[in-house]
Amino acid sequence: MLDTTTPLVEMTDISISFGGIRAVDHASISLHRGEVVGLLGHNGAGKSTLIKILSGAYKRDSGDIRINGEAAAINNPRDAKAYGIETVYQQLAVADNVDAAANLFLGREMITPLGTLDDAAMESRAREVMGRLNPNFRRFKEPVKALSGGQRQSVAIARAILFDARILIMDEPTASLGPQETAQVGELIKQLKSEGIGIFLISHDIHDVFDLADRVVVMKNGKVVGEAKTSDVTKDEVLGMIIMGKVPPGAKPGPGAIAI
Repeated sequence: MLDTTTPLVEMTDISISFGGIRAVDHASISLHRGEVVGLLGHNGAGKSTLIKILSGAYKRDSGDIRINGEAAAINNPRDAKAYGIETVYQQLAVADNVDAAANLFLGREMITPLGTLDDAAMESRAREVMGRLNPNFRRFKEPVKALSGGQRQSVAIARAILFDARILIMDEPTASLGPQETAQVGELIKQLKSEGIGIFLISHDIHDVFDLADRVVVMKNGKVVGEAKTSDVTKDEVLGMIIMGKVPPGAKPGPGAIAI
């Protein structure tokens, strides 16, 4: 049974400035095992910056990060990976000219006792992980550039979880996908959730977020406007939080909230 009492991630009073501009201003956010938290807000709201602090891309100026209840020192992406934090970016940083297995092990290749690449072992492991995520995936021998957008996203997600990630950051995972491929990625997210992986879902698509997220957190001008269970608010109410900073009765207000 999943331990849902201790948050998988707690980010408390996180702040960071660039050139005197406060990009994230005393923001707090949490994530539990097997939970999807949608992070919403306009461009420049601070959501991607906040999550890049968790992924180690940026170093916070102040605030605390706890992983599984323990204080976490995250100063670079390597630190984040050590805590089981992986990121799938919108741009899909996959190597187009090699196949799925080579992408999954890029930079972390398996080697035979003779010092050569263990292609058979890597393909076997790739088939195992992809089979768990997307049982219909069959195109293991083809370069990734020949795959559809949804299949490419499957490869990117498989690479993220291959090394036992427990916290997955997904930055606009369906931005460039059609309806069918978006639905496929939604199924991947549900599968990961069922395995106890916690997911931060950054998206501009409020419909995607309502379909997939258990909670939403809205940011505006670097501050958290509020948070709510998706079952407790409507899409129009969340739009009101995004655009005007107004928090409805079903949501918990944050420092960036404007009183209704």
